[in-house]
Amino acid sequence: MNSGLQALYRKGRKVSNRWLFQLRDSEPGEVTLTSRRVFILPTRAGLSFTLLLLIMLIGALNYNLGLGFALTFFTGACAVADMFLTARNLALLKLAPGRAQPVFAGEEAQFELHLTNPTKLDRYAIWLGFQTQGEPRQVTDVAAGGASAVVLSLPTRERGWLAAPRIQLTTRFPLGLFKAWSYWQPELRVLVYPTPEAPAQPLPSRGAASEDGHGTVGLDNFAGIRSYQQGDPMRHLAWRQIARHDPALGGQLVTKHFEGGAVAELALDFADLPLQLDLELKLSRMTQWVLEAEQRALPYTFRLAQHAYGPALGDAHRAACLRALALFGREGGA
Repeated sequence: MNSGLQALYRKGRKVSNRWLFQLRDSEPGEVTLTSRRVFILPTRAGLSFTLLLLIMLIGALNYNLGLGFALTFFTGACAVADMFLTARNLALLKLAPGRAQPVFAGEEAQFELHLTNPTKLDRYAIWLGFQTQGEPRQVTDVAAGGASAVVLSLPTRERGWLAAPRIQLTTRFPLGLFKAWSYWQPELRVLVYPTPEAPAQPLPSRGAASEDGHGTVGLDNFAGIRSYQQGDPMRHLAWRQIARHDPALGGQLVTKHFEGGAVAELALDFADLPLQLDLELKLSRMTQWVLEAEQRALPYTFRLAQHAYGPALGDAHRAACLRALALFGREGGA
């Protein structure tokens, strides 16, 4: 019975909030905070200030003090001016979504937001945060005719698309007697890749993993020393040779060069993984293999359901593979 009442209360509160605060679904592109979207209420300090005004007014009435009336009306006028300035500090701001780089599950997703002030008045102390996280935690100022960027973080738990929650903007500027706020639901989302498997399993060889899903990619025969190239693993650095040269005197990093192995045969095929493995573990293992192949500069083919890429190497290939892993089996997947 209690759970039913609580569910009814939550539903009613959700409907009333949606109606009262004009909560919208995601809004594409740039959004302007019109005055109808800015709400304002007195803070605790504002309520205390109001009580003080009442006491001053009662005192002035009882003793018929002209100076008391003047002081009361002056401070009241200051409060009204503060209410107006607080609401104006948010009104007519333009909001736009920014970049949102992919992350791995378990990391913090970063949502970039842009605030533009097209008016001739500076805006101060504007706090932003996700509505689901309580009081906003990021603060910024926006100069007249200028713009500002804010990055909000959100923890990730699982792969797939993660949409930005509704954002709340608040301000108490200038005196803190009133709190003005508004809501914005940007059309912004982050792609969350599967968590790389830890500890990492060896890469498969010759396009097929062993029975337990393990294998080895050969870096078989030591062929000599060559200059360091971006992407070479740290463990292949030739420390003995590096130690003989002082980088300050023109020495350079060198790395061990190997020949043979399965560099050209590396195939990361989801279908080759053991059937008994959990789906998420398979995706995590494929993710780890993609990262390791990229780190070791090993061209690789990638196969997952209808996705077949490579052999190739590089940021675009890596991004395509990780995207396929992130959206595998998820609605709206690529």
